[in-house]
Amino acid sequence: MRTIPHQSPLNPAQVFVLQTFATTKSEQEKEELTSLYLDYIQQKMDTAMDNWWQENEMTNEKLDKMLNTHHRKLHKQ
Repeated sequence: MRTIPHQSPLNPAQVFVLQTFATTKSEQEKEELTSLYLDYIQQKMDTAMDNWWQENEMTNEKLDKMLNTHHRKLHKQ
């Protein structure tokens, strides 16, 4: 596996992803890795949303009210 120079501005997770994708030998492998990565991100997002929903004691009614409330920004002229 190739390594990224130590002076890299990337964090360890970013380096890992780059190194992992660098080892792919075919388009199919790239697509499989991409699918795994996207599944992981989706799982994290689902967990975050579930936690947010519980922490804010959300209901469908509260969500509908939020979605139908206009949030206007005041612009200075």
